[in-house]
Amino acid sequence: MEVVRLDGYTEDEKLAIARDHLLGRQLDQTGLRADEVIVTEAALRTVVGDYTREAGVRNLEREIGKLLRKAATRIAGGDAATPLVVDATDVRGYLGRQKFFFEAAERTAVPGVATGLAVTGTGGDVLFIEASVMDGEPGLTLTGQLGDVMKESASIALSYVRAHAGELGITDPNIAGRRYHVHVPAGAVPKDGPSAGVTMTTALASLLTGRPVRSEVGMTGEITLQGRVLPIGGVKQKVLAAHRAGLKEVILPERNGADLEDVPESVRAEMTFHLASEIDQVLAHALVTEDQEATQAA
Repeated sequence: MEVVRLDGYTEDEKLAIARDHLLGRQLDQTGLRADEVIVTEAALRTVVGDYTREAGVRNLEREIGKLLRKAATRIAGGDAATPLVVDATDVRGYLGRQKFFFEAAERTAVPGVATGLAVTGTGGDVLFIEASVMDGEPGLTLTGQLGDVMKESASIALSYVRAHAGELGITDPNIAGRRYHVHVPAGAVPKDGPSAGVTMTTALASLLTGRPVRSEVGMTGEITLQGRVLPIGGVKQKVLAAHRAGLKEVILPERNGADLEDVPESVRAEMTFHLASEIDQVLAHALVTEDQEATQAA
């Protein structure tokens, strides 16, 4: 059998689908007329961004249906007059607390955490890869339901960082005699593929240099022992995932530059792309510089 991968929708495409198709269908299923409940475009955008984060629109339709059922209950109980207007500020009252947050700034505030991009069964996704170092038996610990390919990527990343410690500005004299731990959260979700090599290298370099990773940057790519950045697949899905998560910049392998033509122009216009052939180019774009640290501290 052949596996056919479907690309995810952009936020604007989801908004258009919700406005032109899902809302009307859910109004019919709820028994409401279009003039009884008016859901503004701002409210729909809030549902798209704060309550769903998926490649398709299945959960989006469920959330719209939930909102309309509660609206119908209010109208039937005499608690609201028609037409009932639902705006962005009203969404939480119908759907509860926000389900998804843009947490890259919080997660990458400390050295040792990098934002990676991956392809899952439901499209692209954002992964936060964490690294730590401790005294103990030298070696590498990996956690997070990782497949064999990702385990190999982690080993390559650590070997590269140790071999080029001086070039990277790492001053720890005992870098080879300590134990390293690389963790990819969402441990219940199986993860495999070579495209996390660049992210793992960046997380380890960030940890050992004490320089945090810039919160607005996501990255993907395979790395070799010599520090070459090799091309990967799923560029469109990964870029769309980065866009949904609010990232502003994406680092890609240089040989994947042509794949950006598949990304919707509206998404490309809102993001900056850096093409890298060597890992030092990735680190130059990803790690916070001394000037940026001084600006943030001020």
